[in-house]
Amino acid sequence: MAGRALILVENLSVPFDRRVWQESKALRDAGWDVHVICPQGTKRDTEAFAEIDGVKIHRYPLRAATGGPRGYVKEYGSALWHTWRLARRIRRRSGRIDVVHACNPPDLFYLIAKRLKRTGARFVFDQHDLVPELYLSRFNRGEDFLYRAVCRLERATYRAADVVIATNESYREAALSRGGKLPDEVFVVRSAPAIERFREAPRDDTIKRGKPHLLCYLGVMGPQDGVDYALRALAKLRDELGRTDWHAAFVGAGDTFDAMVALAADLDLADMVTFTGRIPDEDLLRYLSTADVCLAPDPLNPLNDVSTMNKIMEYMAMSRPIVSFDLREARVSAGDAALYAQANDESEFAKLIARLLDDPDERARMGEIGRARVGGPLSWAHSARTLVAAYAKAMSR
Repeated sequence: MAGRALILVENLSVPFDRRVWQESKALRDAGWDVHVICPQGTKRDTEAFAEIDGVKIHRYPLRAATGGPRGYVKEYGSALWHTWRLARRIRRRSGRIDVVHACNPPDLFYLIAKRLKRTGARFVFDQHDLVPELYLSRFNRGEDFLYRAVCRLERATYRAADVVIATNESYREAALSRGGKLPDEVFVVRSAPAIERFREAPRDDTIKRGKPHLLCYLGVMGPQDGVDYALRALAKLRDELGRTDWHAAFVGAGDTFDAMVALAADLDLADMVTFTGRIPDEDLLRYLSTADVCLAPDPLNPLNDVSTMNKIMEYMAMSRPIVSFDLREARVSAGDAALYAQANDESEFAKLIARLLDDPDERARMGEIGRARVGGPLSWAHSARTLVAAYAKAMSR
């Protein structure tokens, strides 16, 4: 059943986008000739073309959006044009494309898929985000004209798709209910870390800055990611609970990075918090191996409640206990590997951090539970088999 697959992704470069890279290698291992179209990175993945481990990656220049929804219209328009340009080139040079595999956001690549379906391609929609919920959570503009527009684009994408790949059961339910897909057309391919990448490294007490404990946040810093909630919770940990026996590291970058650095200063946390930006894998492993407690401060909103957080999966892969707000899919992912504060309650979040700092045995127990989950029922090996089954279904249509 293997053939030529064309994977389209806009929001991250590849192989930096870990999910897309894992999918690409799983398909390669199943015998597919895999081409990926994605934007160029700024500090990595900068070449216009690269062939890595047998996967052919075609990249285009893209300026990230600024200035709210209008900025995204410009960004997505540019991405759509570059993606179509490269897709035509790949088809001319390589011949038939059997599967167009489009990852969102945005929900625009169905326009390219429909063109290629005329030549016999099948369309697999890989729904990384529920874009209507993303819009509501990120921009706080309510169900305005743009919200209705993204809903229409999502429906058009569902209609065009032969198969939908959902990241969890909540997303699958959206594809079945508002997408109108049949149960055998929707496959759950959970994002899961490659266990072999997340290996324990020697602890580095220097990054604790002289404190007994290290708290760690790993991930994107955008408006909906809750870094501001984490910082306010840390201020309460100090002010309400009198705890100063910790240092916190925030690993990652994003739209709100500078604003979060400023917020830490406003909360008088500058000496207690380190912002690393994006760092190499070896440094990431050093931070996570040294961390006593990891933070998942994503607040309750329409998107976060139904989304699987990569940070939670990666914390568990490193056997680290987690403090999270009580979100539906956070509980599905972490189970007993996390403690859950009432949604958006920063004071309770701080109390749960303090509870774990005082209980090393509980931290170790929770870490073991998390590692077993990502190495067993939530492992990428299960997801890879489901991905190949989704492709087989698409090809059988």
